[in-house]
Amino acid sequence: MKNQGNNIPQSILYKPKAVIFDTDNTLYPYDPAHREASLAVERKIEEMLGISQEDYRAAFNSAKAEIKKRLGEVASSHSRLLYMQATIEKLNLGTRILLTLDLEQTYWRTFLNSARLFPNTLSFILHLKSKGIITANITDLTAQIQFRKLVYFGLDELFDYVVTSEEAGADKPNKKPFELALKKLKVAPEEAWMIGDNPITDMAGAGKMGIIKIQKKHAGVKIINSGIAKPDFIFSKYNELISIIS
Repeated sequence: MKNQGNNIPQSILYKPKAVIFDTDNTLYPYDPAHREASLAVERKIEEMLGISQEDYRAAFNSAKAEIKKRLGEVASSHSRLLYMQATIEKLNLGTRILLTLDLEQTYWRTFLNSARLFPNTLSFILHLKSKGIITANITDLTAQIQFRKLVYFGLDELFDYVVTSEEAGADKPNKKPFELALKKLKVAPEEAWMIGDNPITDMAGAGKMGIIKIQKKHAGVKIINSGIAKPDFIFSKYNELISIIS
């Protein structure tokens, strides 16, 4: 097991009353699905409009950066629909509503078809349920697409509660999503685990609330070993957590 000091810390030796999960890159690897979905959109643009993948990609990256800067840390700042609309406009095509909707659906259809849960994710959640531990999911983005992801993965009936940044009014690491999750769960912060991959949005966000921080480590994940973002425990595979809960 990979953890601070190679010993399981006292804070997680006791069974939690609740476990809160991040979604993207915590329940499943985000990058492979995103890569396939992005390529599908780029190919469609090239076939339909004769716009090269390189030109589309440059317009998309510029549009995404502008939207994030303008909207700030709210759910709509992650909207693939807004990204597509702004990209098409940057390509001097005006606001093409049907095209925008088609590209967004192409992205998410391909994304979901390419996404796979990490090994033993489902087993761990089922294990928590068998132990009477309540579960929640905190996720940045709009409710519609994040709900679709959970349904696609077959997890929609396994989380007792879900909190999106759209519902909470702010993205992690803002306290609002965590406060709302704890309110729904009816547990104190120190009685809950937060499982996530991101050192800032997940670990530092949970740390501000006094929630126990469990970080999922895999390729591309950064670990911060100091300050509020320092995890209480690091794991690579979900069966490590199954062993602890058992």
